[in-house]
Amino acid sequence: MTASLRLLHAAIHALVVIAAPLHAQGTAEDYRRARQFVGAAGDTLVVGGNLVPRWIGQTDRFWYRRDQIQTREFVLVDPARRVRVAAFDHERLATALTAAVERSFKADSLEIEDLDFTHQDTLVVTVRDRIARCTLSDYRCIASPRQQPVPGRSPDGMWTAFVRDYNLFVRDSAGTERQLTTDGTRDYAYATPVINPALMIQQATATPTTGVIVSWSPDSRRFATIRMDIRGAGRLTMTQFAPQGQVKPRSYEYVYPLAVDSVLPREDLLVFDVDTWNRVDLQGGAINHYYYGATLPTWTRDGQRLTLTTPERGYAKQSFYVWDPGTGTRRDVVEEKGEPYFDVYGSGISVPFNNASGLLWASQRSGWNHLYHYDVASGQHNPVTQGEWVVRNVVAVDSARRTAYVTGSGRDTGRDPYLTHLYAVPLSGGEPTLLTPELADHQVFFSPTNRFFVDTYSRIDQLPVTVLRRVDDGTVVMELERADISRLTALGWRPPETFEALAEDGKTKVYGAIWKPTNFDSSKRYPVIEQVYTGPHGFFVPKRFTGHRGHQSAIAELGFIVIMMDAPGTAGRSRAFHDVSYKNLGGGVSQHPHIIRQVAATRPYMDLTRVGIYGHSAGGYDAARAILMFPDFYKVSVSSAGDHDARLDKAVWNEQWMGWPAGEHYAQQSNASLAGNLSGKLLLMHGDVDDNVPIANTMRLVDALIKADKDFDVIIMPGQNHGSGGSPYFIRRRWDYFVEHLLGLEPPPPAEWRR
Repeated sequence: MTASLRLLHAAIHALVVIAAPLHAQGTAEDYRRARQFVGAAGDTLVVGGNLVPRWIGQTDRFWYRRDQIQTREFVLVDPARRVRVAAFDHERLATALTAAVERSFKADSLEIEDLDFTHQDTLVVTVRDRIARCTLSDYRCIASPRQQPVPGRSPDGMWTAFVRDYNLFVRDSAGTERQLTTDGTRDYAYATPVINPALMIQQATATPTTGVIVSWSPDSRRFATIRMDIRGAGRLTMTQFAPQGQVKPRSYEYVYPLAVDSVLPREDLLVFDVDTWNRVDLQGGAINHYYYGATLPTWTRDGQRLTLTTPERGYAKQSFYVWDPGTGTRRDVVEEKGEPYFDVYGSGISVPFNNASGLLWASQRSGWNHLYHYDVASGQHNPVTQGEWVVRNVVAVDSARRTAYVTGSGRDTGRDPYLTHLYAVPLSGGEPTLLTPELADHQVFFSPTNRFFVDTYSRIDQLPVTVLRRVDDGTVVMELERADISRLTALGWRPPETFEALAEDGKTKVYGAIWKPTNFDSSKRYPVIEQVYTGPHGFFVPKRFTGHRGHQSAIAELGFIVIMMDAPGTAGRSRAFHDVSYKNLGGGVSQHPHIIRQVAATRPYMDLTRVGIYGHSAGGYDAARAILMFPDFYKVSVSSAGDHDARLDKAVWNEQWMGWPAGEHYAQQSNASLAGNLSGKLLLMHGDVDDNVPIANTMRLVDALIKADKDFDVIIMPGQNHGSGGSPYFIRRRWDYFVEHLLGLEPPPPAEWRR
């Protein structure tokens, strides 16, 4: 071999060696690994981490289903006796159920949906369409058809309310009918909700059966209902382009409240008394309705009062009302104006107790979400919680102890401010008592007596542990379960890495997480993909352990670093942190490049010359917004079911964050206004029958991109609703899009990895 040939041979060999690591990403093998972390496949990889106690009657005793890798069993717990035992003899019950239901049951994997232990010596088992009553003394079961709940039926079973020809009727247990109204019309009907078009598609009719909107008092003496006025309310049309069983498309007109509509659906609130069948109109006039369905007031336990929390249009005010159902008179307990809005998502906690003589009301009036105790009769109130932390929920109220049990976050220093803990706090205010001290996120379930609670705690990088605790002081009575992730770790899975960074002001901390592939090599350079969702109604970086959360782990397997954060504009922190997104939905992603650069500065394996982003729904808006706002930073974007224009998305969400009326700022926040900025690769996806975010949102952006003469890609998914982002076809196309445009590789054909 000549010297020149040897030199050429060496050069070719060097190129192969250099290229090999690069082409180790986005391969069929990577796709096969990614597939293991998606959907149902990923759900099976963690067991024992999701215990839900089922309390037995009004006692402290409970049962739960214990799922293990190969088995399932049912466990009975008696806290007072500190006893945790098998709920029954699984072998004997399997044999008895097999004989009674006439299909095979296995002792180690009983397919039971529900259990009722309240009958002495008898276990009532729900299995699909059958109910089996099994005597535990001899393990004999008698099965009968499962009775479905009857809509509109009173608790005592004596009366059933129903709608016919837009009017309200009742039927007694003997079958005798009585007509209660006569003036109902299609657009002003009684006990009828705003109809979701998904129901029209499901029933293939523009007038589907919806059930009856009534709420019976606990003593069955009265029921509350509505009359829905949709006269003049805004309407959209949904077209099902490929309906099953016919060639022609089907179209449906439906009511869909928008911020640009001058008229929203309105509800009159009514009560009927079964003794006289007199109608009582609740005072205060009709209330606005902002979405599908209907809003009903809630009965107190004694059936003597009705309560309702409702916002003013544009969410400038939130009110709490109490009615006397006998006279219809209304008491206005709280009418709170927000500055500049009242956050019904983060602060929408209104908990009446003692038959609505007391009220716990959440507000951000101090700059942080806190509770206030109201005396309903006098209106006098006092703060229950205070300080630079956030109340997340009210778990229970113990009137005898004058104590509220609340979950909150950010109170204990040195911890991730999003981690949830449980506190006991006096209704008169004072120092909260921490009942869940572990450095983790806590999910709690109180017993009916408020003596014990079940606590499952974990972090994104810490396995779930479930314990039983005393309410008095939070002491652990017994450990119930500890999660098993052996199948997950056998695949090489590693927990996400958490990070802290600083917002653009240089002092506000931002928290997030990073997912790496199981074959991660710190000496390599990986493209970065951001999973984004900045909807101001919450925060979204997972805090609890889930193993395969969303699609981050799967996408990382293809050869990427996946990053997620909760930056200013999202909820869960102070009002100042939150208000960044008010009338500025696009501001939710405005600081993300700044934060990603900080994170990458200490992680040389993150290649910021190749950054992609993806999101769904509000995240779909974010993903498109990001590549249009920062075309030099984000090179590839996949946006699915995006609410790209707040004028074309539901009033219930957009008026909360964008205010009302819909001024010029609505147009400025539309992604269509930035269409001319596109320079990277953009894939848009939407289902044609999306009932939550109308497809018009994506088509309006498509129109703007065409007018700007931009190249982009779009997928329309026939027959897919708002859950289209979970479609296997779309998941694969999203993977392919990033592999092709960030890795620069030809995606492997599905036949090579779907085996």
